[in-house]
Amino acid sequence: MTNDAARQLDTLWRMESPRLVARVARMTGDVGVAEEIVQDVLVQALQRWPVDGVPDNPAAWLMTAARHRAVDHLRQRSLHGERQREYAVELDVHDTSRDGGPDMAADDDIGDDLLRLMFVACHPVLPLDARVALTLRLLGGLTVEEIARAFLTRDATISQRIVRAKQKLRDAQVPFEVPRREELPERLDAVLQVLYLVFNEGYSATAGDDLVRPALCEDAMRLGRVLAGLMPDEAEVHGLVALMELQASRLNARTDPDGNAILLADQDRGRWDRTLILHGLAELDRAVALGGADGPYALQAAIAACHARAPSTEATDWARIAALYAQLSDVTASPVVELNRAVAESMAFGPEHALPRVDRLIEEGALGEYALLPAVRADLLDRLGRADEARIDFERAAALTRNVRERRVLLDRAARCGAA
Repeated sequence: MTNDAARQLDTLWRMESPRLVARVARMTGDVGVAEEIVQDVLVQALQRWPVDGVPDNPAAWLMTAARHRAVDHLRQRSLHGERQREYAVELDVHDTSRDGGPDMAADDDIGDDLLRLMFVACHPVLPLDARVALTLRLLGGLTVEEIARAFLTRDATISQRIVRAKQKLRDAQVPFEVPRREELPERLDAVLQVLYLVFNEGYSATAGDDLVRPALCEDAMRLGRVLAGLMPDEAEVHGLVALMELQASRLNARTDPDGNAILLADQDRGRWDRTLILHGLAELDRAVALGGADGPYALQAAIAACHARAPSTEATDWARIAALYAQLSDVTASPVVELNRAVAESMAFGPEHALPRVDRLIEEGALGEYALLPAVRADLLDRLGRADEARIDFERAAALTRNVRERRVLLDRAARCGAA
């Protein structure tokens, strides 16, 4: 397979594998089996496409192959005869199409395979961290390494967590059915956390060659909007949708034509998506009107709204952003929030005010492998004129990040400090 074809398949796989797993899981009723079937389809594509050529509609090819294998699996499981006949008929009807057709008009009140499986993977039988990790793996399309970065933990820990989660679902014989409306709230926290992490991975990729992965952001926003439609009175759902839309409004301005990072201060605000901003602000208003102004997602959306409303970095209300981060820190007790708070305080009150907060985080050791911690400290030191110390911290941050483009930016900053 040529390099171009391999890259095309890799990109396609990242985009389509969650949909394939979701569809096959609904057919077979088993997450582990669904993942195995979808992996088999990938192997089949790797074997056939170099010989037969890439199909005109590769996504439809993958979905059809996955359905065929799922039906084969069901045929082998004679105990599932009724479901086998149901999906054999489905194949006859939809063999030549990707998704369209009556089976996509789901017969439940969620109406989306991805969201349906997300609620299943977020079943209360699993601890919260396992629900999030499993759903990110299956539906977010994230690798174990990417999830580990999101959790700030080791790859082996996440791998074991996912294996145990699938086993527990199997042992508990959790049915792959849509939760009833009265059951939705108890699964809401994990679902929101998953959407949040998937969006963040798309907004700022933790590994790989790309700084952003817009498809992940689109998936998270689409699922969030469906969820908001299902649960219109849940303030935090609207808060999360607001946060995602306001953040996503800046996606096009975050990178140059070559994919390199453009920092917030240097972004062309004329390229920010005004439609997403207006939608996001409306969702934030809805969250506040429902009494959710103090929720963690609504608070982050309020911070994003400060940026969205500001005509420039200089005109941004950094003091309000710092105050919102302080409020958010009280709610979440997150060291990442504390680090962001330090950045906002440095903009509002000067780097000398923020540096002690960053040094406390280093002393506490909670973000030991987090590249942005030394990166922020380096930026503060650079602004204080302590170039030699800044260079060391920029280099330390570059060594920690797994994103190629982020590493390049950090090394460039280190080099400029060295030349000063």
